[in-house]
Amino acid sequence: MVAGEKSPSNPPPPRLPRDFRGKGKWVVRDLGITVPFRWEGRGGESQMTAGGPEYPIWFTNLIYHGTLYTLTYKWPGLNEHPCSRIPGFSLEDLNRGLEGSRFVGRETLRRSPERRVNHWRVGVVFPQLPPGNYPRLPLALGDIYVDEADRGTFWQVLQFGVQNLYDPELDEWLVMDTFEHRPGTVTLPRECRSPVR
Repeated sequence: MVAGEKSPSNPPPPRLPRDFRGKGKWVVRDLGITVPFRWEGRGGESQMTAGGPEYPIWFTNLIYHGTLYTLTYKWPGLNEHPCSRIPGFSLEDLNRGLEGSRFVGRETLRRSPERRVNHWRVGVVFPQLPPGNYPRLPLALGDIYVDEADRGTFWQVLQFGVQNLYDPELDEWLVMDTFEHRPGTVTLPRECRSPVR
């Protein structure tokens, strides 16, 4: 069977839970930067936070009340710090997108401790056309590694694409050390509460 091919023997695709909390690190290899990372969910809202005021990178991404927010406080070479909003995006939308993931295979992440995972690939390509000789642009790709025993426990994600616009190589890793299925804390930053200009 070819990697990514649908099969009844494949495990179910990743599904981000409504309530969770975890810690790890955010890795931008081409910049040689690794910062602390938190990812939390509560009642279907979720928030990623990488770095902090004392680190070279500091940002937060949220799914909050049906809107996707990104606020980058610090990034090398970045002088503007607007809060970007994409309305009409919820946890349910994210999980619908993950349902289309392609199963790559079962793997072991060789860290301490080792993690047995299911590796999935998900992507967004424009324009969406039938198979054949058509020009296409990959807008976003992700490699998602979820616990072999629980598709709602995320251990590692590689993000690649226009959502990583500030990174010269357009790719960034999140690597989780802990992931618990207990409600976390999700807070919309003050900068994102003001009306859209």
